[in-house]
Amino acid sequence: MINNHSKAAFGILYFIGFAHLINDLIQGVIPSIYPLLKEKYQLSFIQIGLITFAFQFTASLLQPLVGRYTDKRPKIYALIYGLGLSAFGVLLLSYASSFYAILAACILMGGGSAIFHPESSRIANLASGGKIGVAQSIFQIGGNLGTALAPLMVALIVLPDSQDLIIVFMLPLILGLLVLKEITVWYKRYLDGVKSRKIISPLVSVGFSKRKTKLVFGILLVIIFSKFIYAASLSNYYTFYLIEKFDLTIEQAQIHLFVYLFSYMLGTIIGGPIGDKFGRVYAIWFSVLGAIPFTLVLPYMNLIYTDIFMVIIALIMASAFPAIISYAQELLPNKLGVVSGLFYGFAFGVAAIGSAIIGVLADYTSIYFVYQICSFLPLIGVVCFFLPNLNPKKVRLLSSTP
Repeated sequence: MINNHSKAAFGILYFIGFAHLINDLIQGVIPSIYPLLKEKYQLSFIQIGLITFAFQFTASLLQPLVGRYTDKRPKIYALIYGLGLSAFGVLLLSYASSFYAILAACILMGGGSAIFHPESSRIANLASGGKIGVAQSIFQIGGNLGTALAPLMVALIVLPDSQDLIIVFMLPLILGLLVLKEITVWYKRYLDGVKSRKIISPLVSVGFSKRKTKLVFGILLVIIFSKFIYAASLSNYYTFYLIEKFDLTIEQAQIHLFVYLFSYMLGTIIGGPIGDKFGRVYAIWFSVLGAIPFTLVLPYMNLIYTDIFMVIIALIMASAFPAIISYAQELLPNKLGVVSGLFYGFAFGVAAIGSAIIGVLADYTSIYFVYQICSFLPLIGVVCFFLPNLNPKKVRLLSSTP
């Protein structure tokens, strides 16, 4: 039976989703201030790509390591450490006066994100009451809403030339730390219950061989590769694309970026419940096949249709990640930290490498040409047809281990 903590644990899901909002709001500040930094320090697109690379590659490298460590030794205060490290990054970014100081600040914020994500995703799974897809959607909604709010808040508070006002983002960090205090109390109680064998956790086993599990993981990572390089072109360079193609101001472009990111947040709501109800595979298929026609024609649209298509692309593509994470966690239910760290880390790493390459390509061609090339990336995701369906009737509950 599922433990009687399940219903109460859903309250924790909203707390962890809010903490994810704060974390990703802070991370979203970085790409949101790119136009300011580019103009103030006369940065090239290559340097913009390197800033993204520094932040996301740090997160990519550390997340699987953090996840593996906390699988063996759960750390109650890991989330607090993560937000605390991000706070130091915000302080440094507020007063950075050179390209290398900006890089150092972004590395600190990437490290904070690396500590936060694996353990917070684990807590979302443990608090799910068996509804893993719904739990991941709630968790992802928080993060995506934070990412969406970042450019809007930066446009209102920081732009056009007030880098020192980035320090205002310390206020949501303080609020996030207060929320995490409540989560750590629940997490400690949960771990104590597991040690005393009083709690049974709704973990699943699908019974695949190691070889088949590795193959399935490889397919999932290829899908993430196609999605997150494309997403990197949107989240990190979309404002430059709008400014160049439609002659918008920085503030106007940030509003359009918010529309895309807010739609991405809404799309997250779709993936988890669809995966729980109809199967993870179908949610993943929908996210890949549904987006391709719109990504291919996006570079040739006027501003109105660009907004419309971006909303559709965001809604469809965002539906995949909760389903992918839930699918992967069902494959390796006893290694939630490794799974979360691997997939978040790989997503960050792919986005980092993609951003660096896109920056080089944009400098040598144009940002418009980059968007033409990137429109074909989602086609790689058709490998999703090779994913086996996880039959929920074959799922069995396993006792949780400390």
